[in-house]
Amino acid sequence: QVQLVESGGGLVQAGGSLRLSCAASGSILRVNAMGWYRQAPGKQRELVARITSGGSTIYADSVKGRFTISRDNAKNTVYLQMNSLKPEDTAVYYCQYRPGSSLSLGPAYWGQGTQVTVSS
Repeated sequence: QVQLVESGGGLVQAGGSLRLSCAASGSILRVNAMGWYRQAPGKQRELVARITSGGSTIYADSVKGRFTISRDNAKNTVYLQMNSLKPEDTAVYYCQYRPGSSLSLGPAYWGQGTQVTVSS
């Protein structure tokens, strides 16, 4: 089993910044992918960014140039630095862990979610 604990959400004005953190514990494989998804009211959950244990990253087009995902493998922790926030970034942000490489990812584990609210 894998447990994910997120932190760092909150309320910020448009143009501001927030940093999310997600610490994984339990049966963590050395090769894995961790990422952030978000879900706004009435919308489907969508990928924001993902990073592999090797450092490869992918981003949603809507956040490219504004958000940066990073990780500390020694701490099994992933971060999401969010700059130039917009009201449309308002959502519950969920951390995800998946064991394995990008070509063969295992089952997804999810955190409890953290609310990010951007006021205009």
